[in-house]
Amino acid sequence: MEERSKNPKFRDFKNKISKQTYNAIKNMGFKRMTDIQSEVIPKALDGADVVATAKTGSGKTLAFLIPVVELVARLVNESLSGTFCIIVSPTRELATQTFSVLQDITSYYELMTSALIIGGESRKLQSLALAKGVHIVVATPGRLFDHMRTKEFDYKHVKCLVLDEADKIFQYGFEEDIKQIVNRLPKNRQTMLFSATQSETTDALIKSAMKEDVQSINTNEDNDRATVEGLKQGYVICETEYRLHWLHKLLKKTQNSKVMIFFSSCKSVVFHYEFFKEHCHMGVLCIHGKMNQADRTATINNFYNAEKIALFCTDLAARGLDIPAVDWIVQFDPPSDTNEYIHRVGRTARGLGAEGRAVLLLRPEEREFINYLQEAKIYLDKYELWDRYSDLTSKMEAAMADPQFYNMAVEAFEGYIRAFEVKKLKHVFNLLSMDLEAVARSFGLKKKPDIDIRVGFSKKHRQRKRIAALLANKSAATPSKLLKT
Repeated sequence: MEERSKNPKFRDFKNKISKQTYNAIKNMGFKRMTDIQSEVIPKALDGADVVATAKTGSGKTLAFLIPVVELVARLVNESLSGTFCIIVSPTRELATQTFSVLQDITSYYELMTSALIIGGESRKLQSLALAKGVHIVVATPGRLFDHMRTKEFDYKHVKCLVLDEADKIFQYGFEEDIKQIVNRLPKNRQTMLFSATQSETTDALIKSAMKEDVQSINTNEDNDRATVEGLKQGYVICETEYRLHWLHKLLKKTQNSKVMIFFSSCKSVVFHYEFFKEHCHMGVLCIHGKMNQADRTATINNFYNAEKIALFCTDLAARGLDIPAVDWIVQFDPPSDTNEYIHRVGRTARGLGAEGRAVLLLRPEEREFINYLQEAKIYLDKYELWDRYSDLTSKMEAAMADPQFYNMAVEAFEGYIRAFEVKKLKHVFNLLSMDLEAVARSFGLKKKPDIDIRVGFSKKHRQRKRIAALLANKSAATPSKLLKT
């Protein structure tokens, strides 16, 4: 209660924001500001450049949307036209969600317009919207830069740029796109950069994109925990070959809850989804980067509206998504680092007074990861293994009788192994010392598939490695197996 009482109420800002914005916030059910909102909004309303770091689930979206809408409302009232603000998000899902919240606010303004510019949607329709000069653009980096290279999109009047989840934008490989976007926009603008974690990769961007007198805000400072108070979290040590049995037990235990389960690869998501949905007859959904946009949107909407269901996902769903009442976050495959852990568990216990639970599954060889979490002020309780598991032998044998499912298992095994290439803590997540036969059994395979496992490729070599692998297998592979990654 002490934490809540120190922050101002939105009604205290009635004289600093327009009536329309205040009514929108009130109608959305927000009464008191979170830490990040109370720190950012006053400075941003004054036009300051802002770099803000706060725990995920702390209300960053409203912290930048309120100043954005207020700025645009002023310009619209002055009868100016054109695109005034651009908000950049790393994923389509986060961009879509940000756009949805923006719509809730701008619906109180008759003349304010906005557009969602993301991949997987019609470029032509997006060009038509941009040509009209929509006031606020919410976009992913790649598609935004595509449109900036056309004549239809006039961005010379942009007064504000927002970079949301900035560190993830770089992790997803959009560094060059962001540089080009920043360089093309007017220099005389306000820039706001938001992230849940601090990262060295954003330092150069801050220097190049922002004013010298930038306002740095970090509501994580002087805090003895990197995750929110309402989150109860623990870890389980499980032998590799029993991981699938553990997940089956967990799904049964949480069948009346809303659960997000994180995997390290798209292929692993597909394999586990197929097994538990079709062969164990459990209520599950899945989302990953190889799904088309329509299916991804439908899945998120279904999960958003469900009261109890499990969503199998990759880290595509780890950032920014504000899904109501998620009870459990399950990290079936460990994250690549402590920052990714924070973002995953941030999908639950969101907002003031909210609660949630999280569990991390580790192989015995990965136990040392707990020490790194503690160094990052993330403290987990140790949970004990369950005494009994269901015998999945008959279900798995029936599934493996289908050649297509068998291929899913082989691809999931390969995806699991490949995911270790990007993990930073090589001595904890050690592919060379891993029992690959046990890993194979965890995917229902009787023996390790004959897969060429290569270790140590840097990011700049991965594309060449991928092309070489495709060419080597082209004669034997069907077109459906040559998946774009």
